[in-house]
Amino acid sequence: MTTIGLAKLHATGNDFLVWSRLGDGAGPPAPEALAADAVALCDRHRGVGADGLIVLEPGSGGADCTMTLLNADGGVAEMSGNGVRCLAWVAVREGLGESGRLVVDTGGGRRIVDLQLDAATGALVAATVDMGPVTFDPAAIPLDAPSPFDLEATFHGRTYRGDAAGMGNPHFVTFVDDLADARVTQHGPHLEHDPRFPNRTNVEFVVPGPEPDALRMRVWERGVGETLSCGTGACAAAAVAHRRDLVGDRVTVHLPGGDLLVELGATVRLGGPVVHVFDVQLDAACLTRGGRA
Repeated sequence: MTTIGLAKLHATGNDFLVWSRLGDGAGPPAPEALAADAVALCDRHRGVGADGLIVLEPGSGGADCTMTLLNADGGVAEMSGNGVRCLAWVAVREGLGESGRLVVDTGGGRRIVDLQLDAATGALVAATVDMGPVTFDPAAIPLDAPSPFDLEATFHGRTYRGDAAGMGNPHFVTFVDDLADARVTQHGPHLEHDPRFPNRTNVEFVVPGPEPDALRMRVWERGVGETLSCGTGACAAAAVAHRRDLVGDRVTVHLPGGDLLVELGATVRLGGPVVHVFDVQLDAACLTRGGRA
C-alpha cells in the first residue's frame, strides 16, 4: 500500500493540508490528478477537510522550496499569505529554514518568510512573510477596467463600492457599514465572478476600526467560499485603506479567525501565528476511488 502523509494546519482559522514531497523522488503529480485530489481531500464531509491543498516540493535557483496551492474547488491559486506560513511549519519540521528564514517560490513569485520558533521545541509558532509589492495596475491585477479605483458592483439591489488590488492574486476590497449585515455568502459568489476580473477575484468586506490603524474584515475567497481569514486579502485591504488615508503603514486586521499584522512599504509584510492540528496518513488509492478521500 502506498501512503501519502499530510499535515493539517491553520493560520488564524484559514486551514490547509500540506503534502510534503521533499523526499519524493518522483516527478510532480499531473495537474488534472492534483486538482481532483484537492477536491477530494478538502471536502469537509467526505474528505479530511480544508480551505486548500498545498504541495511542498524542493526549490531551485536559491529557493529552499516550492509551493503549489490549490483551492478547495481544485483551482490553482497564485499565493496565500496564511498558506505559505502553514507550508513553512512543515518545511521547518523537515529541516529547512535553519537560518531563521525560508525562501519559497510560489505561483505569485518568490517570497521570503522570517520564522519565529518555539525555544523549547524548535517548532514554528509564527512567521512574517514578505508578500511583495501591492499593485493597482489593472493589467497586473488583472482587471478589465481603465482604473482599479472607485469600482461599483450591484447585485440584488445592493451596491458595493471599493478598489481592486493585486497581491499576486486579484482582490476587490469593498467597504461596508456593518460586517454582521454583510451578505458575504449570498453576494460573494456573484462578486467573485464579476466579468471585469478575468481570473475571478477574492472579495473583502471591510469596516475601518474599531481602534486607530485597524480594520475589521470578512472575506469571500475565490474557489473556496467564506473563510475565517485570508492573508493576501488582509494585505490588499490594508493597502487600499492606506491609500484612502483610513490607516497608517502598520495595520492590524481583525478577522473571524484572529488578527493579522500588515506592514506597508515598498513591499507588504504579513505576520501571524501558525498552528499544527494533526498529521494523517492516507492510502493513495483512496484518492482515485470515486474522487473521494
